[in-house]
This record gives sequence, structure tokens and C-alpha cells, in this order.
Amino acid sequence: MPDEDALPSLVDAGWRTLGFGDDDDLEVGPLAFGCWRFTGTDVGAGQALIEAALELDMNLIDTADIYGRGHGGQGFGESEELLGKVLAVAPELRDRMVLATKGGIREGVPYDSSAAYLEQACDDSLRRLGVDVIDLYQVHRPDLFAHPLDVAETLDGLVASGKVRTVGVSNHTPAQVAALDEYLESPLVSTQPEYSAAHLAPLRDGTFDQAMAQGFAVLAWSPLAGGRLATGDGVRAELIALLDELAAREGVDRSTIALAFVLAHPSGPVAILGTQQIERLREAQRALEVHLDRVDCYRIVAASEGVALP
Repeated sequence: MPDEDALPSLVDAGWRTLGFGDDDDLEVGPLAFGCWRFTGTDVGAGQALIEAALELDMNLIDTADIYGRGHGGQGFGESEELLGKVLAVAPELRDRMVLATKGGIREGVPYDSSAAYLEQACDDSLRRLGVDVIDLYQVHRPDLFAHPLDVAETLDGLVASGKVRTVGVSNHTPAQVAALDEYLESPLVSTQPEYSAAHLAPLRDGTFDQAMAQGFAVLAWSPLAGGRLATGDGVRAELIALLDELAAREGVDRSTIALAFVLAHPSGPVAILGTQQIERLREAQRALEVHLDRVDCYRIVAASEGVALP
């Protein structure tokens, strides 16, 4: 018999919407496949990963033109190129995914959202991916020396040209988002902050509040803190101990609890997974079944920040 005093779970296993209630809105699963480690030349292995992600309802495939520089890659554009090769040999996969990429980081600059560069970056991404349209195109990091009016006009132009369906931002502050949104005709549909049990900034800096107020989808990158929540390296010991306690209670591993915590916020974050192991993708699905209530989530916040809640 269920405990009548038990608090309900906050973990949201439902699908998320990129859009504002229109018929052409894009629906994405609560977990997504991130391509920042998706590198190399093995197209068969890459295809197997993408197929596994799609079969697990991780239909948002998140990449960027800069992915490939680092994490074992050989340079700028490698992740998009590998994904493009996968789509070339298995074009049927394109219709099963919401394809997201990002631009605006320029080697040696480092950030460039000028019209000329951002348009070229989008064109280059389309070429590397081998597609006619990008479902979600995001400005990867804010260019502090670009006026939001100019950025907005560029993004609107990309939508009007049919090169991209929707636009969003990544690693922008709420003020930067508001400034850009003021000038856009094509509405922003997403914001992509770093968020995990070890990095709670979006809870406090207005990112989640703005997303809920404006209806933006939240795409959370590094939900396992770059793997540190799995290994325990560089993370508060009390946080690791608590995650282990909750994992034992739920019969899962520590990483699964950490993913479930990301999914528990009412803004409905999508947790973008960076693993390149199919078995880990399958295990991540267990986060959708975890029970985390308010007590659990506030305990995680306190353990992460190392400060008692007021």
C-alpha cells in the first residue's frame, strides 16, 4: 500500500517542446545525445551510436562546429563531419532526429557573431552535415562585441532563407538573452546552460526563471559535470555520499541519480549525454524511473553548495 505521506517525484520523464504551441513545433525526449566526444573516422561505430540514441528516444542530436577540437578529436568541424558521413550512409536517420548545432566560436578570435561570420558558420555546418536544413541553430557563446540587433537580423535571415527552422542560445546570461530576444522576429526556442548537481548556477542566476517565463526549452549540457559526478573527482564529498545514498535506495548508480536530479526542475531540462558507450546510454534511461522528491532535491542542493538552506 503506498505511503499516503510520501511526496511525489519531481522527475519529469515526459517529452519537451521546442516552440510555442504551433503545429510545426519540434518534440524532443528528456535525454539527448551530445556530440562533443563524437569524433574519429569510424562511420560504422558512429552510426551504431546514433541509432542506439534514437531507439532510446534521444532524438535531439546536439553538436557544434567547434566539436572535434579536444576530447580526442583532430580539429574544428570533426564532429559535424562524422555525423554527416553517418547521415550519408543512413539518410533515413535524418527524419528521426531533431538536429541541433551551434556556431559563433572562431579559432583565434575567439567569439564572432558578426553577420558575415555567423552566416558562413551556418553554411559550413550545413555542408559538413550534408543536410539542407538545421532544426535548431544556436549561438554557441555570446560575442561581447556584437550588437544584439545585428545578431538578431542574422538569425532571422537564416530562418527566412530556410537554412534553419528554429534558433536558440547557449551559455548566455539572462540579460544577454533578453537583449537578443528584444530584436528577434523569429522567437528564441531554447537556452543551453551548463547544469548538474555539481553546477547549480542556473537555479540562482535567473536562467531557469527566464526560461519558464518565456517558454524556452532548457538544454542542459554536462549533466554529469564532465564525468566528475561519476568518478567523484573534484566534487564535494558530502554530495557524492548523498548521491550514493539515494542510488542505493533507488537501486541505480550515482550517475543515474545525478541525471534524474537534472530532470527534476520544473523548467523541464533536457539532459544532454556525452557518453560514447551504447550501454551507458541504455543505463541512463533508468533516470526516467527514479523517484526524487522535494526533500531529496533540496538535500542535493545543500550538499552541492556546502551551505545549509535558510
